[in-house]
Formats: sequence, structure tokens, C-alpha cells
Amino acid sequence: MSNTLEGKTVLVTGASSGIGQATALALSKAGAKVAVGARRTDRLKALAQDAPGEVLVLDLDVTDRQSVQDAITATVDRFGALDALVNNAGLMLSGMITNADTTEWTRMVETNLLGSMYTVHAALGHLLRSKGAVVQISSTSGRTASAGGGVYAATKFGITAFSEALRQEVTTQGVRVIVVEPGFVATELTSHITDPAMQAAAKGMAESMRTLQSEDIAGAVLYALTQPEHVAVNEILIRPTDQAR
Repeated sequence: MSNTLEGKTVLVTGASSGIGQATALALSKAGAKVAVGARRTDRLKALAQDAPGEVLVLDLDVTDRQSVQDAITATVDRFGALDALVNNAGLMLSGMITNADTTEWTRMVETNLLGSMYTVHAALGHLLRSKGAVVQISSTSGRTASAGGGVYAATKFGITAFSEALRQEVTTQGVRVIVVEPGFVATELTSHITDPAMQAAAKGMAESMRTLQSEDIAGAVLYALTQPEHVAVNEILIRPTDQAR
């Protein structure tokens, strides 16, 4: 991609709230044609009305390979190409490993890791043709694991490993791979936690600092995507100033 997004096509997964929503709006304001995917399509339709540019709403479940393929096909059919993929869909179900509900582990692995991998796989042929970019929204938990976040961290460490292997495969073919690792962001992500103690800990952490906003991460994505073609910003670690680790 060049240092402008005017006329470019970007698909954003998990765009119904938080970082995905803010990123889709920022890309639209920068001139991109944006496809937005999520399961809560009512929210996507509201986003499309707020966006200044052309937005395609997609009913997308990243854990379903056919749903992913259909979303990629619909995007290319509508806009003629795919220039960037922003893999943002994810959930965080924090909890101790001891006595864990392992169905929550499955949900996180399927959504955060496999969903991201499925979407890259489905999009890659188009991105190779356009010499485009893959943006993986990871986390500081992809660098440092902590008690109560073992499986979530495992999915984010997995994204980092997958992304580095992908980068080595495609960088000489003009495709840039970007991993964005946010610290604590004020989104609804922590509201998905079912463990009361973990929910309280997340709330306390949020109240202890000036948290990042979704727009801060959207700005980082926009920065990486608008660098000159010979510049690959492969990794952005972005924490609240008040976050110690």
C-alpha cells in the first residue's frame, strides 16, 4: 500500500464495537472503502450511517470458515480488490486455569487465534495481488502472560508467532504484516468475563489509570497503513502511560 488510503479497500473484523469500530471509522475518514464484519449487524449498520465513505456491512463469524470466505468474496465483489485486512475480532474470558470452564478456552482459541488465521488464509491471495497489508490486533498479553489470563495470552502469543511466520513468507512479495499490541483500552472486552473475581480485578485496573481509547489504537493502525511502500511497521506496542506492565 502507498501512503494514502484514498480508493483503497480494507476489511475490518470485529467492527461492531471498540477498536474495530473506531478503526473502521478512521479508515473511512482517510478515504478508504471499508468492509465491516461482525455478528451484531445492527451495530454495523449504525456504523455505516456514521461513516463518511462507502461501507459494506457483512454478517461475519470468524470461527466459521465458510462465513469468512463469504465475507472476503463479498468484499472483492463489491469493491474489486482487497488492499488491507484488519484482524480485530476477539474476546477475553479471563480466569484461573484451576477449575476453569474449558468451553471458554475453546471460544477464545477459535475466535482470537483460529478466526484470525482463517481470515488471513482467505484474504491472502487478494492481498498478494494488491501488495497489501495484514494488521493483527494483538495485546500486551501477547508479550507477557499473567495469572488469570493464561489462555487469552496463549491466543495472543499465537497471533505473534503466526504473524512473524506470515511476514517472512510474504514480505518479499510486497505484503506488509503489522502486529498492534495495545495495553488496557476502555472497551467492552472486559465485560465478557464471567468470573466475578476477574471481572472485579479488570474494573479495578481500569479505575487505576488513564486508559487508552479505541481511537488511540485506530490511530496506530492508520499510521502503519499509510507509510510509504518501502516502510514496514511490523510491530506497535502501545500502553497507557500509567500502565506499569
